Amino acid sequence: MNDLAPLLAPEGRALLDEVRGTAPADELAVATRLRREHPAELVSAALGQARLRQRAAAKFGAEDAQRMFFTPNGVEQSTRASVAAYRAQRLRALGVTSVADLCCGIGGDAIALARAGIRVLAVDRDPLTAAAARANADALGLAGLIDVREADVTEVETASCDAVFVDPARRGGRGRIFDPEAYSPPLSWAVRAALRAPHAALKVAPGIPHEAVPAEAEAEWISDGGDVKEAVLWFGTAPGAVRATLLPGPRSLLGRGLPDPEVRSVGRYLYEPDGAVIRAHLVAEAAEELDAGLIDPTIAYVTADALRATPYATAYEITDRLPFNVKKLKALLREREVGILTVKKRGSAVEPEELRRKALPKPQGPNSVTVFLTRVAGAPTMLLGRPAGLT
Repeated sequence: MNDLAPLLAPEGRALLDEVRGTAPADELAVATRLRREHPAELVSAALGQARLRQRAAAKFGAEDAQRMFFTPNGVEQSTRASVAAYRAQRLRALGVTSVADLCCGIGGDAIALARAGIRVLAVDRDPLTAAAARANADALGLAGLIDVREADVTEVETASCDAVFVDPARRGGRGRIFDPEAYSPPLSWAVRAALRAPHAALKVAPGIPHEAVPAEAEAEWISDGGDVKEAVLWFGTAPGAVRATLLPGPRSLLGRGLPDPEVRSVGRYLYEPDGAVIRAHLVAEAAEELDAGLIDPTIAYVTADALRATPYATAYEITDRLPFNVKKLKALLREREVGILTVKKRGSAVEPEELRRKALPKPQGPNSVTVFLTRVAGAPTMLLGRPAGLT
């Protein structure tokens, strides 16, 4: 598919309605039937768009996804709607009323910004991607707030906007790009564009090295439902600040420059910090709230004797501590009639699925166990436990 125009025409829209929800196993029969009355290329495009809409529902919600238009890269690279909405609300709280959305993709962030009441200049150099962004603004009733332009972002004048948002491409022909200077456009260009605006937000990969964060920026790592989604470099807010934000909520943990927690023996409870907390290097801040210490100086698990509520870590009650030994684990699981085994690891080369297959080859029994493959005081260790509920 290299042109959305046929799908935007009445015949294309009617086809999209007809193929909505088509299961993969039924596509051949549906295509054969529809090609008797419609061009084969149009039928293929409609079925392809239906597949993309089904995939996009996880990010955009079923209601919006069924009205929007996507490209394969657009589905893959778009910001999750909940994350985009959080960022838009934060810009709105800064007093921003207009944003230049550079590298706008199919318009996911532009939609969130417009729904927050912010006018958007959305720019992308790819013709099909820009067409999708324009179609999406129209489909969701936001065309009055979103001006989509097909252009090179490095040549667009943004002085008329209160803020700049840049989402550089971080994928190439060989997959993910980890070097910020290999982004398109490079991070250095995006930073220069940010520094020219009163406010700016640059979306970057969550694995960005902390030393690559400009001194003028606030760095924020965002997770949604426990999964780390992205990092954002904010300009015009709090230079040098570090923040971990958890959605839904939002709940934000601010860095205070604390030293690493002390290492202590494994207590009754093990806390697994949220991935955004770990990426932001804020384990010490989370541990202080819990009066907890590290189980090992190189491992981001913290432990305590008391159970405390926190949004920034998941608590487990530890029942057993064993040296790494598959045979002993297998015997213990059989003895306790374990039918469900959850394996987590940090600081271990063993793959969870491999251990699950060896330790519980024939799951049977009503009980469940979580095993942590990790290191305690430098030694390979298995910690067994269960999620700790607060009463």
